[in-house]
Amino acid sequence: MPSSSFTRRAMLRAVAGFSGSALLPTIVPAWAGSGSHGLVTAGGDSLSGEAIALAIGRSDVMLGRRRGHAVTVNGSLPGPLIRLREGQNVRLSVTNTLTEDSSVHWHGLLVPFQFDGVPGVSFPGIRPGETFTYDFPVKQAGTYWYHSHSNMQEAMGLYGAIVIDPAAGDQVQADREHILVLSDWSFTHPHMLLRRLKQMGGYYNRQRQTVAGLLAGRDQPIGERLDWAAMRMDPTDISDVTGSTYSYLINGHDSVGNWTGLFTPGERVRLRIVNASAMTNFNIRLPGLAMTVVQADGQDVIPVETDELQIAIAETYDVVVQPPEARAYGFIAEAIDRSGQCRATLAPAMGLAASIPPIRKRPLLTMRDMGMTHGATAMPAMDHGAMDHAAMGHAAPPTSTAPEGHGAMKMRDATSAPAVPLGPGVASLSPMPTDRTGDRPTGLDDVAHRVLTYRDLRAALPNPDTRPPGRSITLHLTANMERYMWSFDGVKYSDGADPIALHLGERVRITLVNDTMMPHPIHLHGHFFELLTGADDDSAKPRKHTVNVLPGGKLSFDLTADAPGDWAFHCHMLLHMHAGMFRVVTVREGRT
Repeated sequence: MPSSSFTRRAMLRAVAGFSGSALLPTIVPAWAGSGSHGLVTAGGDSLSGEAIALAIGRSDVMLGRRRGHAVTVNGSLPGPLIRLREGQNVRLSVTNTLTEDSSVHWHGLLVPFQFDGVPGVSFPGIRPGETFTYDFPVKQAGTYWYHSHSNMQEAMGLYGAIVIDPAAGDQVQADREHILVLSDWSFTHPHMLLRRLKQMGGYYNRQRQTVAGLLAGRDQPIGERLDWAAMRMDPTDISDVTGSTYSYLINGHDSVGNWTGLFTPGERVRLRIVNASAMTNFNIRLPGLAMTVVQADGQDVIPVETDELQIAIAETYDVVVQPPEARAYGFIAEAIDRSGQCRATLAPAMGLAASIPPIRKRPLLTMRDMGMTHGATAMPAMDHGAMDHAAMGHAAPPTSTAPEGHGAMKMRDATSAPAVPLGPGVASLSPMPTDRTGDRPTGLDDVAHRVLTYRDLRAALPNPDTRPPGRSITLHLTANMERYMWSFDGVKYSDGADPIALHLGERVRITLVNDTMMPHPIHLHGHFFELLTGADDDSAKPRKHTVNVLPGGKLSFDLTADAPGDWAFHCHMLLHMHAGMFRVVTVREGRT
């Protein structure tokens, strides 16, 4: 082509076409393909019926010009969509063709514990060449998903969506529905990611504050910078693994791949959003379109309108949008540390691409994220000379720049959590953790539009068990981020953490206190719980199976232990779970 006719626009089109920027076409399942008209009830692009066969194996993947290997289900990534009906029975025969053990966990489904799919807790796992059949009744409806619980295969592609249609008809009125599975993909093996983080906790943080940022007024004032430096803490340390290695995907496509879902103007379009990421919470928005949240973790909620929501790892949200015009609308999934994002498109026809907004300014943590608050207002700067720096592993600074001291407010004061054994895995304890269910999630406190909080969620139906809890249990989420050690109550699972023992049928209130400076999505297998949000009507407490505990915060939920067996209870940040933030909840008959 003559240079005079090879315009910049033509060059960009050529580069975009060459790079591909979606997983290999043969590996993306039909339901996740671009140009989707929406989900179907049975057949076509989903697996349904009473007998379903799944095969776990390895597949080649390509994103842009890079090629790698994935762990897939039936040769696709994401895995095939499983569509079931409430009240049916299903037999899922899973064959492992790998050379290592594998498993499938049915995330959020109420199943007998021996079919929950957690090796070493509820079954031995699926050995190479073997088939394991999960056989259980389908007791619920809603949006759920499945993933591996073996060898961090979830991060390598072993995940897929589950949609269960209600037996009595859907309360959500929609003309069309799409499912959007969010994920983070790295060509670096997750075990290598973990190794590098063990060597240096901030290995993937490429957004640290700089002198240039200070001079330009983009970063914290010098006094605050010195305070954080004295504590050897970094207010930009929001995500462990970031866009420096991750590509963010929607249905297996990145922004250039531009997954596109079709609509007709004026339709009510239901979006079933699943966060199947290994390590990334996402901020979700559709610029120019309000979202009406109708379901959280598969459970109906009283519809609430918002402009943005944060979906933690392993959560699902169903929202309804109503595009009024025949144009392209962007579905934006932005990593909470703003190190990257992914754009998909809702459009009336193929060939349209919504604009990609610039990534917003990266957020900074505050004293509130360290559990140092009075109510809703952050404390003034603290006297770090009074802190127990020796216990934190570094010496106290010779002087303090803080204008006001708080004496006993030590970052590792044992009186803050007497039940937590202080050791190398506990770098800090939150001096004044507060209920943050009404707070906007990390990084969204200063945006000008509406943002969903847990306090906005109200159950659409009364909770089935309204008994008050008979006892309370408090658990601390603990860590040493520099050494990449994660735990409950200062004890890693591999160090012999005791099970959390519950009596069958009892009501118990569990309070989670986040003593770290990162949010933690905590998931309980085999049960739903009622999240305490301060609602006047107890029956309106939203029912969830995964809850995101904000940094320096605490929250409580009421649980009916109605499923006998041993159940995993863990942080759903994969590397945190693998490093020790995992426990077993055991439910048994009797009072002993």
